[in-house]
Amino acid sequence: MPQPMPQSMARPMVATLLAAGLLAALTGCAEKSDSSDSKSGAIAVEATDDACKLSRTSAEAGPIAFKVSNQGSKITEFYLYGPDRKVVSEVEGIGPGTSRTMSVKVSEPGAYATACKPGMVGDGIRGKITVTAKRHG
Repeated sequence: MPQPMPQSMARPMVATLLAAGLLAALTGCAEKSDSSDSKSGAIAVEATDDACKLSRTSAEAGPIAFKVSNQGSKITEFYLYGPDRKVVSEVEGIGPGTSRTMSVKVSEPGAYATACKPGMVGDGIRGKITVTAKRHG
């Protein structure tokens, strides 16, 4: 007949199992929220040293995710500017060969601007994106 585990060993094991279960539950939640950032998926942004290409240039108002992939040789930043030219959101320090996702809630339809800033200086490489009214239904 097996011997019971000493209490001094059982507590750390139970704590480890609980922590692993909590981590798995939180990871599952994070995956769900990433996939629902935008009804039509994240907008892919390909940043290089001399270009800033978006996979699409329109999005519906609400949560919008931009997945910025730095294919250049310099650290870059990505910005979303509102119709008033103020920064709506930004993600900084995207190293060469890495990606980061910027999630932002945009409530108002309108003409917005994007910018990739290779080397993290200057006005950057500008683009346009149109935010349309949220469809009901």
